[in-house]
Amino acid sequence: MKKEFSLAFNEVLDDKQLPRDVIIGALEAALVSAYRKTVNASTAQQIEARINETTGEMQIYAEKEVVEEVQDQRTEVTLEDARKENPEAQLDDLVLVESTPEDFGRVAAQAARQMIQQRIREAERSAQKDHFSTLEGEIVNGVVQAANPHMITIGLDRKAEGKMPRSQQIPGERFRVHDRVRALLLEVKDTTRGPEIILTRAHKDFLRRLLEDEVPEIYQGLVEIRSIAREPGYRSKVAVSALQAGIDPVGACVGMRGVRIQAIVRELHDEKIDVIEWNSDPSQFIAKALSPARVTGVYLEEASGGSKTATVVVPEDQLSLAIGRDGQNARLAAKLTAWRIDIKSLPEAAADALGKAQADATFLEQNPEWGEQLPLVEVALAKKAEGRPLTPEEYSLLGRFVDRIERGAQSEREAILDAEREKRAAVEAALPQSAFDIPLDDLELAPSLAIKLSGEGYSTIGELMTQLTLDSDVVLALPGIGPETLKAIQAAIDAFDFPVTEAAPVVEAEPEPEAPESVVEAPVALEPTPVATEEQEEPVQLSQEDEDLLAAMQADRPAAGQSIEDIFAKTTAKLASDKASTSPAADEKKKRKKKKFRELDYDPDTDTTIPRMREEWEED
Repeated sequence: MKKEFSLAFNEVLDDKQLPRDVIIGALEAALVSAYRKTVNASTAQQIEARINETTGEMQIYAEKEVVEEVQDQRTEVTLEDARKENPEAQLDDLVLVESTPEDFGRVAAQAARQMIQQRIREAERSAQKDHFSTLEGEIVNGVVQAANPHMITIGLDRKAEGKMPRSQQIPGERFRVHDRVRALLLEVKDTTRGPEIILTRAHKDFLRRLLEDEVPEIYQGLVEIRSIAREPGYRSKVAVSALQAGIDPVGACVGMRGVRIQAIVRELHDEKIDVIEWNSDPSQFIAKALSPARVTGVYLEEASGGSKTATVVVPEDQLSLAIGRDGQNARLAAKLTAWRIDIKSLPEAAADALGKAQADATFLEQNPEWGEQLPLVEVALAKKAEGRPLTPEEYSLLGRFVDRIERGAQSEREAILDAEREKRAAVEAALPQSAFDIPLDDLELAPSLAIKLSGEGYSTIGELMTQLTLDSDVVLALPGIGPETLKAIQAAIDAFDFPVTEAAPVVEAEPEPEAPESVVEAPVALEPTPVATEEQEEPVQLSQEDEDLLAAMQADRPAAGQSIEDIFAKTTAKLASDKASTSPAADEKKKRKKKKFRELDYDPDTDTTIPRMREEWEED
């Protein structure tokens, strides 16, 4: 019995790959269920099964009442038999006593077979779910078990199966049965039939994990992936930045002769990958994101509502390259930078800029230098409209004109945005500060209205009050909110009792103790240094001797109580000494000095250089 049980038990452990206590728990639960069915025991009665892993012996313990005379053996036991299990048992106590039926092994095997299989299957599914839940967002390897036009079934470890729907596959990629596949574990769903594992090769995080595997600098944290924009099977753009000085992030990702990036391209079914360097300046970042197209200028427009638009001007021959096939390049750049990108050719942007300049009556007053060049811009645009070629100078003129108009408009937009921010800050300062810490649900509005306002971004009472103060029409324009509802909201705000926050007491700093009079020295009065202005004359040119004297005086800082005469005398003496040391006599003395010849030996073991005198290397 011992050998058979041990062999069967170890076989189940190896086959199911489950912990020992899980298998023991499943067997004990099956034995309890078999005992209840065998003796028809009540579900309220406590029953325990105990298995000796050494001998394989199984015992059932049931909770019974201690009585003088037993009338029902299923629920009662005598005091003598109870004290065999518990010496302190008394009448009317409930004790656990052994109640293993005769021939229980055969009955238990028949009744508990299905229960054991079910419990082991549940434990196996739970172990699979726990294991693969920790691998979400990581790359897993598997073998294709079945493939159809809608889904691919992939066999994973722990006898689990993963599913890759058609939407998560790279377009144009085909798999056959028994092919090995690398995929990203996207999600693990808990269903009644076990965990459902969803795999993907089309997600942008799959490209992120491949870069981490192929580029050691990314895995070690020296290079960071800032953002990824991907259209699987066609093109991807990756923005990277270096976290340590001296590292080229783009070169690290590409590798020597493109070895690293080519390995990823082959894994992604020859998908094109553009690696660009991330920049904190949105203008430069957007210009790089549109590569391989050359960009003339990038002009940003950021609204107070959070929308961000970038107007990009490119040369006429770069327009199709910047947009890409079916707008793919511009679309990926917009995803990568999180900016809405509007691409214009230089002549188109110049025509729009000319219209703005002509509509602005103060343009020539503010920019008189463009009085003579503005007609030249009109001539260049007229030539372009007629289909005649433009000279490089005319293209340069159009570029400078567009840059002047767009940068002026950008400055005006930034000034308006700064004024709006200052106005909002003033309104927020005038409102109770505690209102910005109280959630909107405390306002006790109708549940549907509270949900609607929360969905529009109003999470606290202070945010709603700020918007009502700035412009109540914005709230009124929300769907389902009319004048009466707006009045109800305002009434609820007026009736709300905001807690008063006490200001923290201001603690005055203690004055520092004054130093004793004997330590205090008289300050030296210094004349203020004149500041050079545009109206001042050019600085006076000093001679070489004056410059040497000035440098020496600055080097010898005055000590406390030293007069200017002492400093000047000391400095003059030092200069005289320096001149004496550099006199012709001193130079002749240095020439007459015997030169020492040296030879240098390099020790590769210690990586040091050892000098030897002439006498030493002459002996060699």
